[in-house]
Amino acid sequence: MTFSISARCPKTGAMGIAISSSSPAVAARCAHARAGAGVVASQNITDPSLGSKGLDLLQQGLNADAALAALLKDYPTADWRQIVVLDQSGNAALHSGSETLGINAVARGTDCAAAGNLLANDRVPTAMVEAFVASTGDLGDRLIAAMEAGQAAGGEAGPVHSAGLYMVRDVSWPISDLRVDWTDGDTIQELKALWLLYKPQLEDYVTRATNPTAAPSYGVPGDE
Repeated sequence: MTFSISARCPKTGAMGIAISSSSPAVAARCAHARAGAGVVASQNITDPSLGSKGLDLLQQGLNADAALAALLKDYPTADWRQIVVLDQSGNAALHSGSETLGINAVARGTDCAAAGNLLANDRVPTAMVEAFVASTGDLGDRLIAAMEAGQAAGGEAGPVHSAGLYMVRDVSWPISDLRVDWTDGDTIQELKALWLLYKPQLEDYVTRATNPTAAPSYGVPGDE
């Protein structure tokens, strides 16, 4: 019931994940990233604890393969989980257990990896990776482009209702944590609209946090 793309920007060091699902609030459970560590997607029959555990392992210096192996060691319900681990070097490790739902697939490319379950067809993750690799520009733009490609390739077997875009960079908090937690509209296009609204303001929010003396005004009534 989910498809996602996890990726890294080699120019800026930013990392992030875009994800969508037929379930509500998918990003709250399945999308995990941490500055100085990497990205973990924990999806299918979701165990959110795999996200924080995987990021802890990456932050300890394990690469993606070693972190995934450590996550799955002595883990009794691995067959029900679909996991993507992406480290700071852009290396990806992927796992789809034997109990992963419906048509499911994974794909990896340069600085990215995609996974999905209950898909319309098994090409969806490959289409997402191809779109990301072919794209340029801001990581958020590229993640959204990959989601659009996944949707165009068939997406989930049923309608998607929630989506999220979560990105980290050189500060201790997410530079983007945008969510569409439930909609009957075009979920990925609603997420894209949120990103296009937020993108021009992103650096201002970082500046306000790190150096308020240089922060731009908010441009709202009362802030003269």
